[in-house]
Amino acid sequence: MAQVIYSENAPTNLECLFNFLLAQDPATAMAATTAITSAVDTLGAHPLIGRCIEGDIRELIVSYGKSGHVALYRFVPARDQVRILAIRHQLELDYPA
Repeated sequence: MAQVIYSENAPTNLECLFNFLLAQDPATAMAATTAITSAVDTLGAHPLIGRCIEGDIRELIVSYGKSGHVALYRFVPARDQVRILAIRHQLELDYPA
């Protein structure tokens, strides 16, 4: 099972998503955060389930509500690691820097 490691930006991305939803509905904020972290944890057992988008960068679509979220990640087989690079809402144009 691969180790799932969050980059410096990924937890901040998740926190921003949580805070945005929290202002609208606390229960939705908790449920969405749980759905995202659960899906990301699945990458430990199945690191190649995400769609390859460029080189060794992949994206995992996490369905939630009318759209969902995207986790951008890289699988490093030599270290048996999944590195979560960013997390965003599907409707965002770009990944947060």
